[in-house]
Amino acid sequence: MSVRLAHGMGEAPRTTPVTAVVALGANLGHRAETLAAAVDELRRLTLTSDVRVSEPIETVAVTLDGEDEDAPRYLNAVALLTTRLAPAELLASLHRIEARHGRVRRERWGDRTLDLDLIAYGDDVIDRSDLVVPHPRAHEREFVLGPWVELDPDAEIPGRGRIADLLEGLRR
Repeated sequence: MSVRLAHGMGEAPRTTPVTAVVALGANLGHRAETLAAAVDELRRLTLTSDVRVSEPIETVAVTLDGEDEDAPRYLNAVALLTTRLAPAELLASLHRIEARHGRVRRERWGDRTLDLDLIAYGDDVIDRSDLVVPHPRAHEREFVLGPWVELDPDAEIPGRGRIADLLEGLRR
């Protein structure tokens, strides 16, 4: 496991590829079409290949106050991609894709046309003001773990354990 603390934008591309995990979600607009378009854009990212995507699942919106049955429901999926993009560059690419699909960052955990979260970047542990990987709440989110386990049942979240075990714990 490597730890990256001080690097930021402008990091050189990796010489060897890494598997990155990206969670996709949308609860406004044409959700399925938006997720499909975002996946197409992930497949066109520079220095990126082998994009595999889970089947989408529909979930209740989660807000700062917990589940909100009255909010529009989310369509969620997870993508695994092989990339040589540096983590900050990958995150910037995800933000550009969100912006092209009308994402506006007004309210934390608010409704959105598209949400792309960098969940994991290989075995790296990154803790910076602009990027924290693994995602600090991924281990608590069935809508991340369920689709992820579909793609890679043996995957682990560094410092948290096997996603299949984490998912089983949530479902109990």
